[in-house]
Amino acid sequence: MNKPQAGHWVLATLGKKVLRPGGRETTNFLLNHSPITGARVVEFAPGLGITAAEILSRTPRSYVGIDADPSACETTRRRLNELQPPCQVSVRECPADATGLEDGTADVVVGEAMLSMQTDAHKLAIMREAARILRTGGIYAIHELLLTPAELDEESKTAIQRDLARAIKVNARPLTIDEWSDLATQAGFEVVKTFTTSMSLLEPRRLIADEGLGVFKIAFNLLRQPELRKRVVTMRATFSKHAEHLGAIGLVLKKSDVS
Repeated sequence: MNKPQAGHWVLATLGKKVLRPGGRETTNFLLNHSPITGARVVEFAPGLGITAAEILSRTPRSYVGIDADPSACETTRRRLNELQPPCQVSVRECPADATGLEDGTADVVVGEAMLSMQTDAHKLAIMREAARILRTGGIYAIHELLLTPAELDEESKTAIQRDLARAIKVNARPLTIDEWSDLATQAGFEVVKTFTTSMSLLEPRRLIADEGLGVFKIAFNLLRQPELRKRVVTMRATFSKHAEHLGAIGLVLKKSDVS
């Protein structure tokens, strides 16, 4: 039996471009508060290459995409080739916790909607890899799932994780703002800026803001593909059920001075 497609790839199959929990507004917050122009930028898990295109529009010195998924690497390479980037670009097929890049060779690292899918130990390993490849004072911008409020009880956390796993077919493990900040500190970062918003990935207002006229293509594909439509209905119901405690967070982190 084939393994069910992860939720974000279901949405991509339907034509959705923006697959991040906080939408374009959170991505724009991160990029607007990261010194990308003239910088050496590394992106973890570029996916469809949508954020990669935004990064390149801000004229970095260089761009490296890191993804363990060969199909995602190929998708990002195609998108970058279409853009005819004015800087040096490359995409590496490797895990985010073992990039093979040299110490201190990046000015900015961007990672969206990928730490939430890892265990806490693996989250920390990836964040420490980001710290390793960044120069001192470099920026790590992350965009992830958020649990609220900060004092949310363990029973509620477990219920949300269980329902998300059933809906999106990925063992997502979102954290509270304090837990994200604590992991960042453990990895060698200080929190510079924070942005939070609702988890409204499949709500009409967010869909229009993120996809523009692309919503018509998504709607058409939903009508034509009942099995995928069923998956989307389940995901939306899960997000709505936990709307009070599930959101999105953008964190701009700075690599602490080496003692």
